[in-house]
Amino acid sequence: MTVTHETRGARRARGAPEEARPLGRPLAQADPEVAAVLRAERGRRRATIGLLPGEAPPWPAVREALACEFGGKYAEGYPGRRYHTGCAQVDRIERLAVERARALFGAEHANVQPYSGTTAMLSAYAALATPGDTVLALSLGHGGHLTGGSRMNFSGRWFRAIGYGVRPEDGLIDLAEVRELAHRHRPKVIVAGGISYPRAVDWRAFRAIADEVGAALLADASQIAGQVAAGLMESPVPYADVTCAVTHKMLRGPRGGLLLCGPELAERVDRAVFPFVQGGPDPAELAAKAVALGEAARPEYADYARRAVANARALAAAFAAAGLRPLTGGTDTHLVSADLRGLGLGLSGQEAELRAERCGILVGRCAVPESPAAPAAQGAGTTGGAAGATAGLRAGTGWVTAQGMGPAEMAQVADLLLGALADADGSAADGLAAAAAALNSAYPPGEGWGTDVP
Repeated sequence: MTVTHETRGARRARGAPEEARPLGRPLAQADPEVAAVLRAERGRRRATIGLLPGEAPPWPAVREALACEFGGKYAEGYPGRRYHTGCAQVDRIERLAVERARALFGAEHANVQPYSGTTAMLSAYAALATPGDTVLALSLGHGGHLTGGSRMNFSGRWFRAIGYGVRPEDGLIDLAEVRELAHRHRPKVIVAGGISYPRAVDWRAFRAIADEVGAALLADASQIAGQVAAGLMESPVPYADVTCAVTHKMLRGPRGGLLLCGPELAERVDRAVFPFVQGGPDPAELAAKAVALGEAARPEYADYARRAVANARALAAAFAAAGLRPLTGGTDTHLVSADLRGLGLGLSGQEAELRAERCGILVGRCAVPESPAAPAAQGAGTTGGAAGATAGLRAGTGWVTAQGMGPAEMAQVADLLLGALADADGSAADGLAAAAAALNSAYPPGEGWGTDVP
């Protein structure tokens, strides 16, 4: 039997209806509405100074990998154990990502499938505990993450969450309190690390406390994975039973999670990710993760991470000089958390965000320990009031460092931000936004920023 296929030209010649012709039009033609949104976002990025701690521009090769031939491929399971056929190349790319993660972080086992940092944390909890167990984590109001016991999150609904805090005199984690709470409550899991804590974590001390009470130690390294990869901060991997990280933020990869552990927990962690927490991975994301992990192993990445920390310290110093007090007195990372109350403007974190965005600068908000919105250290399972009522500001230097800005530019950025925070009625917003756009445009992101949209 001979099978013939009509060519596209033949179909066009005989006037085949448009809907019968294969799709493949450029985005601007296929969906002008979406193309317009992408153009607007591109313009926004060119005109806005990005200081959100969780954002940094993905490497050009990462964006290329995300649009690769793996799109639409099903690959549930793990290399050599898939639930679908045609996965030989997916197996290759996942093994490559795993090998690079292990080498970069010095881990014996890595799982690169989690869709996000939160699903990675959920998987880690599933591997280490069961619902109803006690979990000890950094309080949300003291720099912790939602996955550390917020009642809005699975961690606070499925587990008995106990929160530890920071010392009022210096803002550093109160290890004496951690030890006392651990002995009193005997948690199944102790979580070390947080989202708004700008200092290095004493992983060795946390390991000792966990051993004293027979708890598993879960390291949340999502915010500091870049510094760990660059060798600028001590790695939690030798101390923690499971380490959670993300491949975006400072690693400049695709949005996704990462789990690291020893061989004794490898099967439990893998089964917690799939099939318990999520379905099959996105092979294109696996390819992009492999690219990002490879980039992070290069000397150029270590230089980028060092410059990001130097920029954060310069930004913190500029804040302090203007009365915007950095929490803990400074930073060891790309993150600066600051207390807005020192400015005497009566600003909440939410209002600060809005004023800054109005003037072309993106920052975040956080709670400040002992502020009205900060939950007590014992209350990691509470939100401590509306997030908009927090009195803290969060800024990060991952994005601006990638553009090439340095400490001198951080002083200019701080001046613009402080002007925005003082602009109660918005009368100075246009001028500040123009100045922010001018500064940002002087440091273009370079080639590979994104797909050109006509």
